[in-house]
Amino acid sequence: MNDKASLTADTLELLFLNQIAIRAALEELSLWVSQRGSVNIHENVMGIVRALDVNADAISTSIAKLRE
Repeated sequence: MNDKASLTADTLELLFLNQIAIRAALEELSLWVSQRGSVNIHENVMGIVRALDVNADAISTSIAKLRE
């Protein structure tokens, strides 16, 4: 792997870790909101969380290919 690919993979990995942290925070806040009666908001946020999961899988795959 060349330096540019390594730097790109490292940067993507940091963004990926940030995305995972944001996803966890969103889910936790969404559960808190749901427990207080806003089930519709919870369902909307969980739809967004599912999109983050799909994107996280693609990012993870791309990072692995860069590291080959």
